[in-house]
Amino acid sequence: MTQPRTLLTLLGIAGSAGLLLGALAFQHIGGLPPCKLCYWQRYGHVAAVILGLLALLVPQRILLWLAALGAGSSGAVGIYHTGVERGWWEGPSTCTSGPVAGKSVDALLNDIMAAPMVRCDDIAWELASLSMASWNVLASTVVALCFVAAANRLRG
Repeated sequence: MTQPRTLLTLLGIAGSAGLLLGALAFQHIGGLPPCKLCYWQRYGHVAAVILGLLALLVPQRILLWLAALGAGSSGAVGIYHTGVERGWWEGPSTCTSGPVAGKSVDALLNDIMAAPMVRCDDIAWELASLSMASWNVLASTVVALCFVAAANRLRG
C-alpha cells in the first residue's frame, strides 16, 4: 500500500504538471498566447514538479517544503496577475497599457510597436467570473497544501 506521504507527493506533482499541461493546452490548442505574467506563473510549477520528483527519490522534508514554495509562488504571481487584470494595481510596464494623455502620435506609435503582442491586463478567458490567473491561485494553493501535508508526514 502506498504511504500517505508518497500519495500526497504524487498528488502535488500531478497537480503542478496538470496546471502546466493545461496552460500549454490553452496556448497551443486553444490559441490563447500567454503574457509575461502567465509565463512567470509556470516557473513555480516547473520547480514543484522537479522538487516533488526528487523528494520521491530522496525523502527529505526540505524538498517537499521547496516544492510547496514553488507551487505557492505560482499562486502568488497569480494573485498579482489577477490584480493587474482587474485594474486593482499596475502591472509591469512591458506588459500593460499606460496613460496616453499628452503623448504625440509618434510617441504613441512607438509605444504600440514596442508593446508585446499579449497584454497582462487583458483577460483572455474566464469561467465563473474568474480568469485563468485566478483559477491558478486556487489550484496552486491546493497543490502547495498537498506538498505541505506530505512534508508534515515525513519525519526527520
